[in-house]
Amino acid sequence: MGLPFGYVRSEAKEHGLGNQIEGFYEPGQKVVVIEDLISTGGSSLNALKALRDAGCEVLGMAAIFTYEFSKSADGFAAANCELHTLSNYNTLISTALETGYITENDVENLKKWRMDPGNWGISR
Repeated sequence: MGLPFGYVRSEAKEHGLGNQIEGFYEPGQKVVVIEDLISTGGSSLNALKALRDAGCEVLGMAAIFTYEFSKSADGFAAANCELHTLSNYNTLISTALETGYITENDVENLKKWRMDPGNWGISR
């Protein structure tokens, strides 16, 4: 397609050129970040910051799927970055219920998981 392409590492390499951003970019360049999955948004927002620090103008981010955690929504809002996704957790649950893959009882458990996935199912 003849378009520039690059990727952002979670941190700069400790060898070679020590780059965090690999591929073509230049200050002032308009960039759209593509992700596969948004959970907490941490790694995506890290990439956003690295690109902005390099002088790129990030127009927004697109992802295949998001769990729709409030932490990620808050993070993207605070970073002033639009996020567009192809699908999300609520759609996944609805489709699974409609097709009989899960039951109404499963829906309640899945909703509870999404409220606190790090501690879900842990007995205290």
